[in-house]
Amino acid sequence: MAKVFIYPATSLILSDMVERWGHSPLGAAVAVREHIQTPGLDSPPLQMTPDDPKRGLKYAAVEVPSGVRGRMSLFGPLIEEADAAIIVNDADLAFGCMGCARTNELVKYLIRKRGIPILDLVYPACDEDGVAFVAAIKAFLSDLPGGVP
Repeated sequence: MAKVFIYPATSLILSDMVERWGHSPLGAAVAVREHIQTPGLDSPPLQMTPDDPKRGLKYAAVEVPSGVRGRMSLFGPLIEEADAAIIVNDADLAFGCMGCARTNELVKYLIRKRGIPILDLVYPACDEDGVAFVAAIKAFLSDLPGGVP
């Protein structure tokens, strides 16, 4: 079973597909849940601690806005843990909005820099493209070690 980083990291559709083909999805939902359930987090609705932007310094320079560093404090460890990645470009907002263009660029760069297997797709524009989209994801996930054929 491979750990697959999904982008957009908020996509529940990709998470479900990764699980269906026998792998573990790495996305924002689990990371955020674990983060906000941490004892001592007293800052809702921000859901950040003063240490989050500091942890994000590992992935982004101090000149980068703190929001980017805060997001990277969640996404960076997931990217480091990933055995593979699925990137969906030009995704519809309902598919999984990431909300920050600079974070998105940095996430894509760090994924590509890792040298792990990557499936890079464009969000489907019609039913025919949707079928090809799902087929490409299935083939990619089936080829990863431990996947469901």
